Amino acid sequence: MICVQVEPVFQNRKAITDGVEEVNSLKNFTLVSFTVLVLIASSLAHSKTVIKVQMIMGKDSPEYVMANKFATDVLALTGGEVVLKILPKLKTTETKGLLERINKGEIGGGIAWTHYWSSYHPATMLFGSPTAGAGLGFDNISWVSWFLYGGGRELYDQLWSEMGMNIKGVMLQPQGPEALGWFKEPIKSMEDFREYTYRAPPGIPGQAYVDLGVDAVTMAGSEIFPALKSGTIDAAEWCCPMPDRIFGLHKVLKNYYLQGIHQNVVNTDMYINGDLWKQISTQNQKAILIAADASMMHTIAWRMHENGKALKDLTDNHGVILRDTPKDYFTEYSQAAQKLYKKFSSSNPFFRKVYDSMEKFAQSTVPFWAQAQSSNAQIGSAYANKIKK
Repeated sequence: MICVQVEPVFQNRKAITDGVEEVNSLKNFTLVSFTVLVLIASSLAHSKTVIKVQMIMGKDSPEYVMANKFATDVLALTGGEVVLKILPKLKTTETKGLLERINKGEIGGGIAWTHYWSSYHPATMLFGSPTAGAGLGFDNISWVSWFLYGGGRELYDQLWSEMGMNIKGVMLQPQGPEALGWFKEPIKSMEDFREYTYRAPPGIPGQAYVDLGVDAVTMAGSEIFPALKSGTIDAAEWCCPMPDRIFGLHKVLKNYYLQGIHQNVVNTDMYINGDLWKQISTQNQKAILIAADASMMHTIAWRMHENGKALKDLTDNHGVILRDTPKDYFTEYSQAAQKLYKKFSSSNPFFRKVYDSMEKFAQSTVPFWAQAQSSNAQIGSAYANKIKK
């Protein structure tokens, strides 16, 4: 505040005039100064935080589509104050060491699949890819229920410090269940399965196949099609009808097994450098998390629709034969996954803490959800068989 003191008695008219002019000058200065301060404050209030977010997925991926929708929602909810620049993976993009770069502040953020970081901590599998429904019957919807209302989000926040990372994780895209995959010839049992060299996911899902005697190998998604064409592998899984069609797996193999349990849920999440996250206002942090929660629901709904359209196209127009997965697969694979859960639970306290939380939640929620869904599944299957004829 600028205070102007004016003497109450002036000796002559000129003194009065000079005094008035001086006061007016000070008033003008005060007005100009106030205006400048308002403009500065307004500029600061509406300054943008621009975060470059490097994906490990390409621009043709479903994850890229939904990441951009999420970024658009964040822009709207923060009034343009937080800008997420989503960068798809290019041929020249180095995705190895992505977490380290974010941790060090070399890049603001990134997007990947949570389970890709299982070499840092086995508990990433429970957040990113709970194999065989974590042995507890989880599907993508019940997993989201645990995450939002069963203590999952709080444990997920703790995960990053357990990994020694200065990172804020933001869960975005739950998908699944993933298909068992593509085979050169029909399989009728696990004995038939073991005759193939099979591209499997990394971490617990892939290890469970190895433990069952399957010749399972891991490789990047972009390497699957060339490996199938060259004969390096003769069976493969990637995801679901829409992404599998994008990768062209149907051009090499025609026997498609939709029912799989190695990845009932696969989650895509975003990572922001912890120091950068703290610089974002509390209000805008909340807006980002609200947009992220919305993204989870959008992902489930959008992928359901797109996978349905893709499956119809594959079977109607590309000669793909949809087959039933052998029954012994479900029993054997579930048992193999359970052994791995026991192993990690006994050797890693945080893994055990997360698993215990999931188990406690599942005891009440999964029986309800599974039984409620069973009638829907029967109705849906009846309709699918009807229109197939």
